[in-house]
Amino acid sequence: MESKAKFVEDRKKRAVVKTHGIDNAATFEHPASFQATTGRPDKTSLKDFIDECDIEILSLNDEEIVFDLVGAEPPLANALRRILIAEIPTMAIEKVNMWQNTSIIPDENLAHRIGLVPIKADPREFEEHTALTQAEVEEGVDDTTRYTGDDCLKFKLHVRCTKKDPNAPMVINNTFDEERLYNNPNVYASHLTWEPLGNQRTKYPTPESEPKALYPDILIAKLRPGQEIEMELFCEKGTGKTHAKWSPVSTAYYRLVPDIRFKREIVGEDAKELKRLCPVGVFDIEDIGGIKKAVVGDARKCTTCRECIRPAKFADVVDLGKWKDRFEFHVETVGHYRPEELVVEALKKLKEKTVHWLEVIQQESASGAEEK
Repeated sequence: MESKAKFVEDRKKRAVVKTHGIDNAATFEHPASFQATTGRPDKTSLKDFIDECDIEILSLNDEEIVFDLVGAEPPLANALRRILIAEIPTMAIEKVNMWQNTSIIPDENLAHRIGLVPIKADPREFEEHTALTQAEVEEGVDDTTRYTGDDCLKFKLHVRCTKKDPNAPMVINNTFDEERLYNNPNVYASHLTWEPLGNQRTKYPTPESEPKALYPDILIAKLRPGQEIEMELFCEKGTGKTHAKWSPVSTAYYRLVPDIRFKREIVGEDAKELKRLCPVGVFDIEDIGGIKKAVVGDARKCTTCRECIRPAKFADVVDLGKWKDRFEFHVETVGHYRPEELVVEALKKLKEKTVHWLEVIQQESASGAEEK
């Protein structure tokens, strides 16, 4: 009975990696599909999901969180990933009034480049800017005049390059001595100057709380004497599905957690050979009673390269697998949010979507019942 129960559990939760592909990769989103495959009914319910679903944090720092999402189906894991990338709002530069640009970078390239500079501001404190109507567009309304302190952050950028010694000869291509020869040879994100709108000076009273570029050392352009950049910049609240500049993550991905087993013991020279075969060091060797025995040192290092199962002697001994209901998430923040805040915001957004579609289904069911 125990072996049969284990077989059923493996069929439900474990995919098997073969040299030709992956077996048992399908998940069972409905009890009937599970019963058809295993010959055993499955008690799947919302209560079971709530009891089994969990998040286990593996590591956390200022830039990245790594956690296991346990007891979930792939559609749920992918929904969380897509929300992290595309649906959590941030503030980013959207409109540019270019007053002067005599650098070698074309206006449109410079505007696009500066739009990608991450801005340090909490988007939860701002409203979304209302776009112009078609009638207003036809009338030629200037959208930048409609910004307020509730839906916009305004910055100015004005940098002019000059020679430190007016009598020194012009050296155009010398980048090694540029800081010694010129004033403002490089335009950095730190040159962005915040200009308060409305009551923003009251909201951000100290230099530490002021909106600014997240990373002041981002290089925007290089100038030489006589060249100048002057522009007004307007930040709006938006999401990554509109443009990647609003995405709060630099990367958000997941993978199935590996599970590696041996069908029989691997000892002696075979154990040493197996350890050598793995390029990432998954396997280790233990000396038990003078017998060297292969063990799985760290299954999470496995990249599914399949080197360990290519030789015929190990193909039927090493059992490579992946847990279908355990996802290892890596979420790296750009800096607008802390990594753990990003995950919480994504879960809130997922909950909002769930509630919305539950209400839609209930309304459709009620209207269908009335028609009958």
